[in-house]
Amino acid sequence: MAHLFRMPQLGSTMEEGTILRWLKQEGDKVKAGEILLEIETDKASMEVESEIDGIVRKILHAENAIVPITQPIAIIGTTDENIEGLLNELGGNTSSVVSAAVSSASTSELVPQITSVSPEMLELGGKIAISPRARRLADSNGVAVSALAGRGTGPDGRIIEKDIRAYLASDSTEPTLSDVYGLKTRSTPLAARIADDLGVDLGQLSTGLPGSRVRSEDVLRLAQTNRQPAVTAAPNETAIIKMSGMRKRIADNIVKSSFSAPHVTLTLEVDMTEAAAFRAKLLPEIEKVYGVRISYTDIIVKAVARALNDHPIMNAALIGDEIHQYAHKNIGVAVALDEGLIVPVIKDVTSKTLGTISSEFKQMVERARTGKFTPDDLSGGTFSISNLGGFGIDVFDPVINPPQAGILGVCRIAEKPVVREKQVVIRSMMNLCLSFDHRVLDGAPAARFLQRVQELLECPLLILV
Repeated sequence: MAHLFRMPQLGSTMEEGTILRWLKQEGDKVKAGEILLEIETDKASMEVESEIDGIVRKILHAENAIVPITQPIAIIGTTDENIEGLLNELGGNTSSVVSAAVSSASTSELVPQITSVSPEMLELGGKIAISPRARRLADSNGVAVSALAGRGTGPDGRIIEKDIRAYLASDSTEPTLSDVYGLKTRSTPLAARIADDLGVDLGQLSTGLPGSRVRSEDVLRLAQTNRQPAVTAAPNETAIIKMSGMRKRIADNIVKSSFSAPHVTLTLEVDMTEAAAFRAKLLPEIEKVYGVRISYTDIIVKAVARALNDHPIMNAALIGDEIHQYAHKNIGVAVALDEGLIVPVIKDVTSKTLGTISSEFKQMVERARTGKFTPDDLSGGTFSISNLGGFGIDVFDPVINPPQAGILGVCRIAEKPVVREKQVVIRSMMNLCLSFDHRVLDGAPAARFLQRVQELLECPLLILV
């Protein structure tokens, strides 16, 4: 029976995907587990495997198409199977498969009508709606995509590959990167993606040598150099820093979270003396077996997963008017980069040892800092942790990562005098700050969850049970 292959949901926040490239064409055989196409999500681009064996009978959406999750994008079946009835049920929605029509269309029909280009449009560091394939083609041919901003033939003026090809084939006199910089910029796909994420202008990295390409390490090096924007204003004037790339996306998410989720923050003090002793005892063995040094964050991640198991309403998300309560405990831990903030996700924490948690998290942090993180590194989180203890912070209000129901803020560990059995003793104390979405749960269940985390950290052997 013919199978509808649908746009997969590769993360809890993914709402649509862009088809970058079909690796199989109509009539090709495909096996389960074989790469069928490449798509781009809101976080990264990745390969998608076929779910079954069969023949690609129909591709319903062409490359560069933006398709909502769960919508059919292809039909896989047998060679002699009649799929007309299935196509009729879909409403004959094959209008996006227009590659042949595009190639036969005249150049004048495809070239956007461009007037003069303002200096503001030549600020290449800004965010322009453009598909990854179009971006790579523009970079490799020295096209200043700012000249096409908002005039692409894709959805909402998005620039797609055919717009760049039509532009190159036209007699347009609009400026290109060669005009602006006196050279052409070529880059690897990964370098182009990282440059877009970090707001780096690829034109600044061109060597001008034939065949030379900007690589990801070149982009990261420039981003490191530019992490503190140069202030060109006079001492008494206001310096203006353009918000783009990762910083812009962080700002959008913060606004979305602040305006959609009613935040309530609870703070509780935890005695980390036993946790410190627990860590000291485990350090040599875990380092010998896993080759990593276990951190307090690793212990807190494990404790949080155990507490989520005991209080499942905290391991939830509000999607539309439904509360989704997740079975797996996938903990995201915020990591600060020079350019902004990302949240790698440790999957299924309850089933993993402390050594595995520590090893996986350190590997993800390394990939994040070198720009080599994968979509899987950042997707699927059900709860988040933000640790500012290394900055000496005692109290803060962490911002919820939507659509999750909560986030735990971890503060510094400091030695303080406390009363134990009517005696003043010095203990290692730490504050935990829990922000939760009051639409999903109330103060009492949130407080019970926070108390459970406290109990587990004050008696850390419990997290191994």
